[in-house]
Amino acid sequence: MRLRTKKNTRVGLESQPDLIVLEPKKLKGRWRELFGNDRPIHIEIGMGKGQFISRWSANNPDVNYLGMDMYDELLLIGSEKARKLWKEEKGSDEVPNLYLVRGNAEQLEEMFEDGELERIYLNFSDPWPKSKHAKRRLTHPRFLEKYKRALNEKGEIHFKTDSLSLFEFSLNSFSDSRLQMRNISLHLHRNELRDDLVMTEYETKFVGQGMPIYRLEAVVGSEVVREHRERVEAELQASIARAAKRAGDGPEDADEESEEIAR
Repeated sequence: MRLRTKKNTRVGLESQPDLIVLEPKKLKGRWRELFGNDRPIHIEIGMGKGQFISRWSANNPDVNYLGMDMYDELLLIGSEKARKLWKEEKGSDEVPNLYLVRGNAEQLEEMFEDGELERIYLNFSDPWPKSKHAKRRLTHPRFLEKYKRALNEKGEIHFKTDSLSLFEFSLNSFSDSRLQMRNISLHLHRNELRDDLVMTEYETKFVGQGMPIYRLEAVVGSEVVREHRERVEAELQASIARAAKRAGDGPEDADEESEEIAR
């Protein structure tokens, strides 16, 4: 992404301590203190211009959100978007449940204690298409290990991309890391826009061009893994019961049809 450096960008960031975190390592283990509550913390790694994370923060005031990016210019743009959105919809440009953080996934262990996060969003990450750059992909097993440590017992990873090659790589990566996946989609908006899921700037553009969006959720935390397994087992047993009922009803239905024909 090419960015035009704005004059006084740093000054603009430093003037917003209520929304911008420039030294996140100092808050390791203390993010709930920053928010002033013990609500779940969700983070988008590589937030771009901030449309996605700003919208989620406005939609869900009972969740704390972090938008992370390594570029000052994007943090500044994101802060403007967040304040504008909250002003239009909430009547105030104060954003109580969102902070925009300067950082990247490499630094995750230096910024968060084990189990400090509940959900990680990876949206349209750089696919790094060359094989020699595979370790830079944000769904590479080395990053997944970082995420697993940072996520708590309800931890999940939500991943979206327009890159088929990255999605295929990620499916294998999640599997190799022994993470269970659910809600896998090879064309997220095939029939209609999923208005229950917030779209990013890139996603809006790609969907407008008719491009498929690939998406999955990985369950990480012990509690959400248990719930997922119980749900899958319940669905399996229900399916078996329906199949058994159909098999049991078959001959009886056939006899009734024969009697009806004889009459």
